[in-house]
Amino acid sequence: MKLYEELADWWPLVSPPSDYAEEAAEYIRLLRAAASGPLKEVLELGSGGGNNASHLKRELSLTLVEPSERMLQVSRALNPECVHLPGDMRTVRLGRVFDAVFVHDAVDYMITEADLRAALETVATHLRPGGVALVAPDATLESFEPGTILEGGDEPAAPDGRARSLRYIEWTLPLEPGATFVDVHYALLLRERDGSVRAEHDAHRNGVFPRATWLRLSDEVGLDARFEPRILGGEEYDTLLAVKRR
Repeated sequence: MKLYEELADWWPLVSPPSDYAEEAAEYIRLLRAAASGPLKEVLELGSGGGNNASHLKRELSLTLVEPSERMLQVSRALNPECVHLPGDMRTVRLGRVFDAVFVHDAVDYMITEADLRAALETVATHLRPGGVALVAPDATLESFEPGTILEGGDEPAAPDGRARSLRYIEWTLPLEPGATFVDVHYALLLRERDGSVRAEHDAHRNGVFPRATWLRLSDEVGLDARFEPRILGGEEYDTLLAVKRR
């Protein structure tokens, strides 16, 4: 996927860290409400460019795991005080446990039940007994809606007034009957500092599963799970909260 590889250095304009302050505060609230015992050492799986971590690190000690080395470079620049490790959320094993495990919308790239179960097993494996997991998909089957988003950003201008800019359309197609994933297309316009503009297309597939599937798979890997709403911009999103069985 171009967004996480050759276009990774544009990520702060695709998704500015400042946009995540409200979101990170909501995750802290949900984690603290569900936690029993200490809540200090936290693992984030699929940490991407580190936007959530840039806010969460003020209250938590974070270990960030991400499969794309290019995105790890972006996150290291933003969060030099955090531990950064390469790894796939389906298979990574760090040999230690944490007070909490956080998975943001990178979980959307689990497009089969086997993928999702593997990711949840990784979550459970890295939790201490009684530790809490928070998984924040963009949507479950019950809350999924197709649609189009127009976003973008501009970097601060250099002394000569030049700056890079980016605008993109994110187009989420309708879910096909019986499918466990949906196609999402990105059309991006990238303006370089010299004023030249080029277009890029990137195609992703995002998993979409019923709440019942999430809960069943969580139970299978040793997590007592429930769904709670997270409130962002006045809208509710499904959030999986789970506790590792003692």
